[in-house]
Amino acid sequence: MASPAIPAPQSGAPSTGIRAALVAAALAVALAVGLMVGVRYGLLILIGLGFGITLEGFRFGFAGPWRRMITERDPGGLLGHLLAIALVAVVAIPLLSASGPELIGAHAPVGLAMIGGAFVFGAAMQVVLGCGSGSLVNAGSGNAVGVVALPFFAIGSFLGAYNLVWWTSLGSLPVVALEGTGGLAITLAGLAAVAAFVLWLAPAELRRIPRRYVWAATFLALFALLNIVVAGQPWGVVYGLGLWAAKGATALGIPTEPSAFWGLPANQARIAESLLTDVTSLTNLGLIGGALLVTVWRGDLTKALPQMPARAWAATIVAGFLLGYSSRLAFGCNVGAFFSGISTGSLHGWAWFAAGFAGSAVGVKLRPGLGFGG
Repeated sequence: MASPAIPAPQSGAPSTGIRAALVAAALAVALAVGLMVGVRYGLLILIGLGFGITLEGFRFGFAGPWRRMITERDPGGLLGHLLAIALVAVVAIPLLSASGPELIGAHAPVGLAMIGGAFVFGAAMQVVLGCGSGSLVNAGSGNAVGVVALPFFAIGSFLGAYNLVWWTSLGSLPVVALEGTGGLAITLAGLAAVAAFVLWLAPAELRRIPRRYVWAATFLALFALLNIVVAGQPWGVVYGLGLWAAKGATALGIPTEPSAFWGLPANQARIAESLLTDVTSLTNLGLIGGALLVTVWRGDLTKALPQMPARAWAATIVAGFLLGYSSRLAFGCNVGAFFSGISTGSLHGWAWFAAGFAGSAVGVKLRPGLGFGG
């Protein structure tokens, strides 16, 4: 049954005037960024807000739908992901082939560390019920687990990148990117095959995509394509979080130059520059802001602190760190590797999907024993 993007207001929902002020404030922030550092960066804030509003407004994350596929054989959310990826691929793969170096895809090599990182990430995201974008959205919506996990995600991303060259030296294949008409055909055929398989696994009454997921997939694809055009690269999350921690490390006097990754001139420049000129950081901030806007709009910002044992909070910290560290080894999370990787023709996106989903099956089993409930 279809459900609206934003559920009916709660009894404590804000007035129309307050809601109008929320929208005006969000637009004012984007305008201010555009005036300070350039129109391109203001647009990226708006794109990030679009991501956050879509994910929180339609309740369309990655961890939850994967969990439902594993535990209930409910494919609706996963089919929504595949639809969104297909919509992006139809435009992005030909666009990247025709654009030359102006636009780049989310291409990375398949390797031992990459596969292991994706597996660990899949397990950790089920522990805290949040991936990269999910952690940002959860934090923005006031979810206490997300608020606790997010800073440790950033620290893990920073340290994973710090050690990335050592991990990749364990062995990897050359980068394989599916390009042009043939690459698009293979990508769409692969997505269709996965969709057919999960539909075959599902009970007859669940073999559909709920209408809200169709709308969510459409909006997510639209903002992802805008991100490619405006940022010059696909939607990503993990680099921005690691950069935040790298800036914090620098402020504390911890050197980043010895790292083969953070010591690169381009990364040193980003550490020294304003976050408002880093494209991934801007969409990350927009994600948090978009989720916050939807939550306040609903009148649902104040949430009771979840009643969890100490071991669950400790697991939240560890899982948050592992999300960041493993996603750097895997060249991205559900967004940067699975979503953006496959939709721009990267073979590593498919490898990430397989390993990440297998890890998710393990994470679902781990969660109750860590004190989170079923």
